[in-house]
Amino acid sequence: MTPERTDLLAALAQARFFLRYTARDLTTEQAAQRTTVSALSVGGLIKHVALTEQAWANFIVDGPIALGDKDYSELTDEDFAERDREFMLLPGETLDSVLSMYDEIAARTDELVRIVDSLDATHPLPDAPWFTDSTWSVRRVLGHIISETSQHAGH
Repeated sequence: MTPERTDLLAALAQARFFLRYTARDLTTEQAAQRTTVSALSVGGLIKHVALTEQAWANFIVDGPIALGDKDYSELTDEDFAERDREFMLLPGETLDSVLSMYDEIAARTDELVRIVDSLDATHPLPDAPWFTDSTWSVRRVLGHIISETSQHAGH
């Protein structure tokens, strides 16, 4: 494995550690609590980061279809409500189940970093107002996963 891939895996591991560290010693009830006026909770943030990492890992393998083929200019209230549910622990979800899901997703992403043919491989991004570039490389996707994880660990 190249030094760059080793560095990417180390950065991912560190960001994941700090995100998981925020949940240390919490019960599911505590992890689901909103502790500020924000709708965010520790458990919801971990769930969101896990699902976001999964989507981007799928993008590495499958290209833009992995991010959905919605017309982003016509998002509905239900689309936004569905997105909001990604940020909360729903009935039947526990902190342990979300952390377990995250572990599985992280292991898959780590394996992709090890086996992907080239970090320079690119896919076109879906047409959406928040994407200012037309394509992202595997390297750029991994940088995004690292920054997303780090950002939410800081919440």
